[in-house]
Amino acid sequence: MIEQIRVIITDDNSFVREGMKIILNSYEEFNVLATFQNGKEAVDYCMENEVDVALLDIRMPVMDGVEATKVLTENSTAKPLILTTFDDDDYILEAIQNGAKGYLLKNNDPEQIRDAIKMVHKGQNVMQNIVLDKIKLNLIKKTEALKINKALFTDREIGVMELVAKGFSNREISKELYISEGTVANYISTILSKANLKHRTKIAIYYLTGKAE
Repeated sequence: MIEQIRVIITDDNSFVREGMKIILNSYEEFNVLATFQNGKEAVDYCMENEVDVALLDIRMPVMDGVEATKVLTENSTAKPLILTTFDDDDYILEAIQNGAKGYLLKNNDPEQIRDAIKMVHKGQNVMQNIVLDKIKLNLIKKTEALKINKALFTDREIGVMELVAKGFSNREISKELYISEGTVANYISTILSKANLKHRTKIAIYYLTGKAE
């Protein structure tokens, strides 16, 4: 009997979630253990069960794929594999830094999805060239435009700074990034400390001008 790869699927879109389950169940080498609608549910499950590969969407409520990837990498044996769209460039970079073993587009052919999961299970990284090229181009554009000291901050912190500069409240930022308001507050406190700023208004000025005063 073939040894099956134990997989979980996490996506807040039920159509994507159930569609992926049908695809994977059509292959005898996979055992889809469960499906979830947010990262916290996936993390909780992996803490109690043996999972080989965790398929994770990026943008989800409660806990997104970036945070879930970090927790799973540090606290479980599950290998995170990101499901992405072309709009997720910033999140993908941070997910990879957090330990994601690769990423694939949601519109891939079933055979490509199957092969990607098998490669990740074997310890290999999966990075599609079409997505990688787009991320590189996006990084180049942002690097040229930003005036802040980028070495001080993570990609997510820079993303929070950008939204603060646009006038977003903590609640609006939490909705935009699919993280809790408490997490937003923690990011802002970290940014203030790193840049030696006294209040959030200064964050906007710093982000736009590169000057702390």
